[in-house]
Amino acid sequence: MPNAIANLMLLVWPVAVLVFFQRLPLQRAILLCLIGGYLILPPVAAFDLPLVPDLDKFSISSIMALVGCIFVAKAPVPFLPSALFLRILVIVFVISAIPTVLTNSDRILFETLQDAAPIIFYHSELPGLRWRDMGSVMIGQVIVLIPFFIARRHLSTPDAHRELLLAFCIAGLFYSIPSLIEIRFSPQMNVWIYGFFQHDFAQMIRMGGYRPIVFLPHALWLALFMFSALIATVSLARVAESGSRARLYVAAFYLFCMLVLCKSMASLAYGLAFTPVVALASYRLQVKLALAIALIGCIYPILRNAHVIPLETVLTKIEEFSPDRAQSLGYRFENEEVLLERAAEKPVFGWGAWGRNLIRDENDGRILSIPDGRWIITFGSFGWVGYLAEMGLLTSTLALLYWAMRRQETSRISPHVSCISLILGATMIDMLLNDTLVPVTWMCAGAILGYAERELYPRSFAPVKRCSVDVRH
Repeated sequence: MPNAIANLMLLVWPVAVLVFFQRLPLQRAILLCLIGGYLILPPVAAFDLPLVPDLDKFSISSIMALVGCIFVAKAPVPFLPSALFLRILVIVFVISAIPTVLTNSDRILFETLQDAAPIIFYHSELPGLRWRDMGSVMIGQVIVLIPFFIARRHLSTPDAHRELLLAFCIAGLFYSIPSLIEIRFSPQMNVWIYGFFQHDFAQMIRMGGYRPIVFLPHALWLALFMFSALIATVSLARVAESGSRARLYVAAFYLFCMLVLCKSMASLAYGLAFTPVVALASYRLQVKLALAIALIGCIYPILRNAHVIPLETVLTKIEEFSPDRAQSLGYRFENEEVLLERAAEKPVFGWGAWGRNLIRDENDGRILSIPDGRWIITFGSFGWVGYLAEMGLLTSTLALLYWAMRRQETSRISPHVSCISLILGATMIDMLLNDTLVPVTWMCAGAILGYAERELYPRSFAPVKRCSVDVRH
């Protein structure tokens, strides 16, 4: 259970955020609020208030970033994009909660039947969704999108993109210190400071050593963040002046070593694949690649649901490389199969909250399935409508950026928006395996969308200073 320090951190963070917005430039205050809250606030711990979603590290950081923008910095945050298609997706994303709640008002009972007597004892149940849950779910959907809205407006200029990547770089370097401590002494930072361990400790043991987790929900989240910090640093080094370029490349090499020590095969594969692309490929090619892998992330669940993916062939190929990885992936596939069967009972609007989308023991309600990928969680909870709205929003930002590039009359583009696009694309691929959709991901999507809309709909934004480089460099 979280200790007093964990609860105190959640209470103190809003005050700290207000100070950030009073003392720092707007862009840095937003980045410190969202990225800092993601990295240092306690995971799992939350305030359970009536009629509203749980207030945890994600929701508190998002809400306070909005409060800081509107009430401290006096900076407006529009809640609807300029592109009509994206406006529709935002509206569907929020109001999809209404049919989900209306179609899940029934209770799910778990019963134990005594053999000696025809008596049924109902000792556990999942409640049906009520009218008041409709408001809570819709509020939760809006809170999820707050970093998206903020970044679209205030983190979408070339200068803001540089600040965003610099924040990734600095945060990765600082976070490497507690990570190295955990790699050496085992994952204990959350226990030492917040009084509890946030996950299954056995999953932190890999290759005869430990994977760091620090204050994130899982070690895989930390590895993915280190990957983001790595390619952000490489992007900064590519356009840096000669004096600071060497230091940035040294920092990038150090972050790559940290990524190896995180012992996550997926994130390491992203690093090996995308680091040369960020360092050498043209910016337009990077955006095209980001869009392509995002589309794969969108289409795969559709093909998976249609049972056209050759799972056995995939497992056989992976087993040749690593039997342990094949066993882990096979376990994920087995869980996805049973969860897809469950989701197929309510495919349009899903099962809603309270874990109603999970497979449970008929007698005592114990959870028998573990959803890993974000896609299966969203599909089971909100059905095809919710899934297409969520993935459509993320993918459409990259599609709009690609369209904006095609309409440009010159060959010039912001030097860092392509790197942010690759971070988003890699996260969407990772979401096939893990629930790694966090406020920082929505922030990256908003930064991309805002840049594209500044090119396509300049009247929707105040004039900004352009800073770009030739894509042929």
